[in-house]
Amino acid sequence: MKKNTLLFVAYFLLISCHTMKNSQANHNSRDSLYKEIRTLYQQGNFNGFAVSIVDDQTTLYEKGFGFSDLKKRKSYTENTIQNIASVSKTFVGIALLKAQELGKLNLDDPIQKYIPFKISNPNFPKTPITIRQLATHTSSIMDNEFYLSKNYFLKPNQDLQGAKLNFDDEQIFNPSDSIISMNTFLENVLAENGKWNKNSFSSHVPGSIYEYSNVGTALAALIVERATGQEFDVFTKEYILKPLQMKDSGWKYKDIQFSKFSRLYESPDTALPYYLSATYPDGGLMTSIKDLSKYLTELIKGYNGKGTILTQKSYQEYFKPQLTASNFTERNDKNPYSESYNVGIFMGFGYTGYIGHTGGDPGVMSMLFFDPKNNLGRIMIFNTNFSDKKGNDAFYGIWNVLEKYQVQDRN
Repeated sequence: MKKNTLLFVAYFLLISCHTMKNSQANHNSRDSLYKEIRTLYQQGNFNGFAVSIVDDQTTLYEKGFGFSDLKKRKSYTENTIQNIASVSKTFVGIALLKAQELGKLNLDDPIQKYIPFKISNPNFPKTPITIRQLATHTSSIMDNEFYLSKNYFLKPNQDLQGAKLNFDDEQIFNPSDSIISMNTFLENVLAENGKWNKNSFSSHVPGSIYEYSNVGTALAALIVERATGQEFDVFTKEYILKPLQMKDSGWKYKDIQFSKFSRLYESPDTALPYYLSATYPDGGLMTSIKDLSKYLTELIKGYNGKGTILTQKSYQEYFKPQLTASNFTERNDKNPYSESYNVGIFMGFGYTGYIGHTGGDPGVMSMLFFDPKNNLGRIMIFNTNFSDKKGNDAFYGIWNVLEKYQVQDRN
């Protein structure tokens, strides 16, 4: 009995030493990761941002850097909330498939089945546009000039002192008392008699050519509303945000804790006003790196047939490459950060095999991708735009550092 006890103690000590070594190695890895990212941050291109690394079970690393409000010297943390731009489109894909599961729509339905105003490409008036075409950016619906000039609005009841009121000559923040609904905006830009419908359609037949469309994304969200009888923000809260415990996420300012919301910046020295858009589903989700990491873990689970918010069949459709080379007039097979080599249902594929989406909006830069070969994913959310090589190099430098350490973490 005494001999067995001694053997047990020896085994326990051996395992403890091994665990301590692994723990120390992980600590050293995270410390090195933090230092490398901080060095890139200190180049001064961004005011604040957060990053994370996840797998199919949990968040392996998450950290905020810099400031969510430079003037107030308020730190950007893993709980800071901000817009994530076009990464939001991946939620529209989930919503479409959930609505299909509920028997409310079918991806191959013509959009006219759900829209009260007439929509057709005037170059091909007899060719119906389908929901699937919206979800794969092949609908022939384009973003015309009014997407930038009539779609963005100032958040009501804010102090505008020192904030830049126009992002650029084309992208205008309209007064808060002129806010319009998503339905009204889409009718104006897409209906046959819409007052802003100039250049809203391409010269390609619907279903033939990939042409990225924010307006098409918003129209898909409107169809979810029409088909389910629920506002898009309410529907996605019920079927995505709540089940995933994304408590610091929402589509409207009233749905989040505004004290956690980050200021957004055109450049490190230029603050932007708080804004919203009529077509909010195409880029307006407000969330934190902590919440978004939960979402990416769910996507990786879903890819492997173990998701919780969609069925296996729906996830297979979501992640199935929908297009071929013939659907692309240009196909960048040299950009490792592009999501436009192929598409699922509002889900992008890079030529590297990575799956996810990028995002960019006034004061927002974001990336969310995972590698299906090792079930590892990474996210970045920035509150500052950049327009020069220095900023570009720092941004992608941080992304590449995350890739290096996510592999080390797994090993």
